[in-house]
Parts: sequence; C-alpha cells; structure tokens
Amino acid sequence: MKNTYVVGPRTFVLDRGRAEAALAAKRVVGGRRTMTFNLLPLRYGWAYELYRTMKANHWEPEDVPMGRDVEQWRSDGALSDIDRWIVRMGVGYFSAAEGIVGDNVIHVVRELVTASELKLVLGRHAHEENIHADSLLYMISSLGIDPHECEAMFDDVPSIAAKNAWVTGISAALRRDLDMDDPEARRLLATNVFVFGQCMEGTQFYGLFGMILSLYRQGKLPGIGTMFRYTLRDESNHIELFRRLLLEIAAENPELWTAAYRAELRGLMAEAVALEKRFIADCLPVEAVGLSREEFEGYIDHVADRRLAGCGLEPLNPGAPNPLPWLAELMDVRKEQNFFEGRVTEYRRASSLALVGDDEL
Repeated sequence: MKNTYVVGPRTFVLDRGRAEAALAAKRVVGGRRTMTFNLLPLRYGWAYELYRTMKANHWEPEDVPMGRDVEQWRSDGALSDIDRWIVRMGVGYFSAAEGIVGDNVIHVVRELVTASELKLVLGRHAHEENIHADSLLYMISSLGIDPHECEAMFDDVPSIAAKNAWVTGISAALRRDLDMDDPEARRLLATNVFVFGQCMEGTQFYGLFGMILSLYRQGKLPGIGTMFRYTLRDESNHIELFRRLLLEIAAENPELWTAAYRAELRGLMAEAVALEKRFIADCLPVEAVGLSREEFEGYIDHVADRRLAGCGLEPLNPGAPNPLPWLAELMDVRKEQNFFEGRVTEYRRASSLALVGDDEL
C-alpha cells in the first residue's frame, strides 16, 4: 500500500509496506539496524512510557538542602559512630557502583540493543546514574569527607571490592566483538541484564538503602535520606526496565529460556545475596538503634525473592517475610515536603505515570 501526496508541481509517494516491514524487523537484539534513530512506529511502547516516567521524575542534588546534615555531622552527639560508618560505607560503595551501572548501560546494553525506543530509555537510565553519582559528590563535599578515603573504601573494604569485581566481570564478558546472531552471545546479554537489573540494582543496593532510610526515619541526615529516596525511586524504574528487557529477550529467543538457564539465573541471585550479606556485616559490625544485621539480611532475602518472582523464577526462600515493613512508606516519594515553603506538594510532574508502588519493594 502506498500513499501519494501532490503538493504543487511535486508528487511524493510514501511506501507504507516498507514502513511496516521496518517495524516488523525491530528486535531487542539482532533487529534492523539504522543510524536514523527513528522511534516510530513503536514496537516496545512500554519502553517509551517508562522513559516518560523517568523524565518526569527528574531531580538535581542541589535541590536538596544539606544544612541540617552538615550540622549533625559536625556535632559530637547527633550521630553515633555506627551512623557515621554507614554513611561512609554508603558513599564509598555507591560512588563506585553507580558508575559501574552507568558504564554497563552505555557501553554494553545500549550498544547491543537495536530498537531505537530501547536506546532512548537506556540513554535516560545512564543519565540518571550520572545524577546519582553527582549526588554522592554533593554529599561528600557538603560533609567534608576526604574523597581519597572514598576511593580507598571500594578498593580496601573486602566486601565492597568483592561486589564490584563480581559485576564488572560479568560486564567484561560482553566487551568484545560478538556475533549477536549467536545464541551464546544473546545468553550473555540476558545474563548481564538480569545481574545488573535484578541482582545489583534490584537487590544489592537495597541493604544500604534501608540503612540510610533507617537513619532518616530517626531524624538523622535528612538531606542524604531525601537524595537516597529519590535515587531509590529511579532505581525502581531501572529494575523494571531491565526486567522487561530480560522478558523480551526470552520471548524473542525462547530456546534460551531453558530449565538449566533459569537455574543458572537463580544461582547468580544466590551469589548476589551472599555477597550482599557479607557487605551488610561490614556495614553493621555492631548493632545500633533501629539497625539489626539479622533484620537487614532477612530483608535482602525478601527482596531477592521478589526480583526472582518478577522474572518468572522460583524463589530462593519461599515465603520469606519482610522484616522491615516501614520501609515501604519511606520509599514512597510521590509526595514530598516543599523545602522552602513548608507545605506538601507534588514532586513528580503531572505527566508522570505511576509505575512504582509497594510491590517494587
């Protein structure tokens, strides 16, 4: 079918069949390659809607006042030693981890997917990782933490080094010339998407998220707590993006989604949980008010099983309860206190689509 347009002396013929063939050729990987970056027609409409949600959630670190945090940090009695250690572990780990995620998005996943709308939302994902990294610099400079100490922490704290080495090794497996028509290459990509989306951002980030928000709940470090809440909202969208990518890859390549491969993914999650529990032990060498190592370890088991269920995989600990139910309320940032006027206002733009709820916890 062709559409003909006559404009003055000129006649233009548009080939609808060619456009339909271009849409039919779209795939997550191994699809039609083009330099035009034409989003339309959309094949993965969910990716564009998720992009719109992420864009509507935009925030800048400097929007969050740090005056009370600085006052508490400089005070002798406002924070305990374990409070300060958790903050140092937080900035020490996340200052590396956010960059690892962003680098993998840009140089691995976005390079390998072929549909333009997927590249669009992955570009936004990487941009948000830059914002998160920037927020950590803002925290560090506001509190006066030595940046060299942060560098040393992700090299010298064994549990941080182990988590980073695990994910960078999986990312490195795809940083070479691969034929994406090869089922093995597609399996590697699916594994990367699962590990970064469900294991790292979806599970390993949640131990520290919970600890920082526990301090926030006690009235400690409100600026840092607010930025971590905004970061967590972003991470929920990243988890959903990579979950959908994994399921699309599985649907388009059903030969990959074998019982053996599903067992392999569950094994990777078990490894991620073990690494995270080692990290929690380093964050909480002693217990403090509202901070129980056993509860946070149980929370990681609960979160990991939710991630597995979201991908259609069997849980590691069936029926594992959530020992920290109060986190659900703190993780809901759809309404925020206006910092300057003291009234409740909508932080999200009106165009935002609510894709994050308590079920993401």
